[in-house]
Amino acid sequence: MASAYDSNGPADRRFVKTAMKAPMLEQAHELDLARRWREQEDEAALHELTTAYMRLVVSIATRFRNYGLPMADLISEGNVGLMQAAGRFEPSREVRFSTYATWWIRAAIQDYVLRNWSIVRTGTTAAQKSLFFNLRRLRAQIDDTDDGVMTRTNMAWVSDHLGVPMRDVESMASRLSASDRSLNAPLAADGDGQWQDLIIDESAIPEDQVMAHRDGDRRKEWIADALTALNERETHIIRQRRLCEESVTLESIGQELGISKERVRQIEFQALGKLRKALVQIVGDPETSGLIPNT
Repeated sequence: MASAYDSNGPADRRFVKTAMKAPMLEQAHELDLARRWREQEDEAALHELTTAYMRLVVSIATRFRNYGLPMADLISEGNVGLMQAAGRFEPSREVRFSTYATWWIRAAIQDYVLRNWSIVRTGTTAAQKSLFFNLRRLRAQIDDTDDGVMTRTNMAWVSDHLGVPMRDVESMASRLSASDRSLNAPLAADGDGQWQDLIIDESAIPEDQVMAHRDGDRRKEWIADALTALNERETHIIRQRRLCEESVTLESIGQELGISKERVRQIEFQALGKLRKALVQIVGDPETSGLIPNT
């Protein structure tokens, strides 16, 4: 039977064997190495310290081998976490380096798994990350090993246990039950169709796009012609209230023009009436063209 520490190739296996053979460090010597690196930037001390705990990287990496990612990459990311731990470790606290480094190694590997397990980003919050890495284990505890849809009872149990919403449990269970699938994959082993053939193109056809663009230009011309029936103040109010992406409030326009907001409302109402009359002469019924809304 292959060892749990076996990796992808001879070079990787040699690395693992070398890591497992590295001598363990006594606490006093470990702290001395850490002080030499932190205070004197002694690279020889850093090398000895990190080499001794390569076995810790391998041990933690094997816990994530069931996510379908190369073991060599998991170990490589774990080594990044180990180096980060060595750079931040404070010997004055007199705790074992392995205890401190474990958190950095696990965090580096978990981040790698989340970034590479799927092309769709899987977990962004701490709760979602906890759900991603614990859902399978918790389902096994309640004998819910079916990859299908979880029952409401089981989802509620996981939700309470991890303190996450049930909708997140349902979404994550669905994500974990199916891996990414290429849109170019065939629908059937003996068929020519691909999954991308089933995707509906919801964008407008070129003819509709041209017509919509032409209609939009025509409406702009009609409104521009109709605005000539208004005086300067009426035109300003209509542009601010009806022709901007974000409508300006009556109060703001009143302060700008030095009149009350009620007076602005009255002027706007009168101006809309004038616009309707002008548009009727130009295009017929303005309401049917969606040009001027009802007041």
